[in-house]
Amino acid sequence: MGRGKKEKGRKDREERKVIRCLCAILYLFCVLNLTGISLDFTVREKMHYNTAEKVKETTAGQVSGEVPEYGEGAKKIALTFDDGPNIACTGRLLDGLKERNVRATFFVIGKNVKANPKLTKRISEEGHMIGNHTYSHIDMSKVSEKKAGKELKKTSRAVHAITGEYPQYMRPPYGVCSRKLEESLDMILVRWTIDPLDWKTENTDEIVKKVVTKTEENDIILLHDCYNSSVDAALKIIDILKKEGYEFVTVDELFLN
Repeated sequence: MGRGKKEKGRKDREERKVIRCLCAILYLFCVLNLTGISLDFTVREKMHYNTAEKVKETTAGQVSGEVPEYGEGAKKIALTFDDGPNIACTGRLLDGLKERNVRATFFVIGKNVKANPKLTKRISEEGHMIGNHTYSHIDMSKVSEKKAGKELKKTSRAVHAITGEYPQYMRPPYGVCSRKLEESLDMILVRWTIDPLDWKTENTDEIVKKVVTKTEENDIILLHDCYNSSVDAALKIIDILKKEGYEFVTVDELFLN
């Protein structure tokens, strides 16, 4: 009987040890998940999106199966603005985004950052993402790698001097960039899936219609925060698409969630 009790006690201790180990492993998984660290050790330092469909295929794969943070069934999309910050338009846009509790992505031009440090700082402080759009809006396919690199570095330094952070994402002006330059960059290149050509018209309703009739989950919408008509359109687009169950996120959230 004494030997039987000892054997049972030994088995109980071993079972408790196994349970503690399993609990420790489960706890580690939870901590890694909460801190955003993945156990998938495949590292993608660069992402190349050459077509609108590729963007949507990639982001769809990344966010599928996720539980929406705000409301059941929310469809994530990213609203992006190029060519700012603009003294006449960006502030009003930021006011509208704040009122609607929406965060967006701003691909800024370096010289505009230097000219508008307060707006640049406000963009960052209000939770929006800042991306690099070169210093002087050059066509990166028509200049040397060295010149293109200087344009990007100059803009990144200007943003860092104001916000304390270097942009991790970039969008080439006109959406064009050589494959060689893409592969040499330490930044993630971002294009778009919906372009209403807002710079061609001041007709707000036309811009809105082009966006809301085409938008699908994981889309990246291209607008500009240097035109009042584009700002008006952006706020209307948000109001309409929110009612349709869309959640606006920054580009990095769309790619990495």
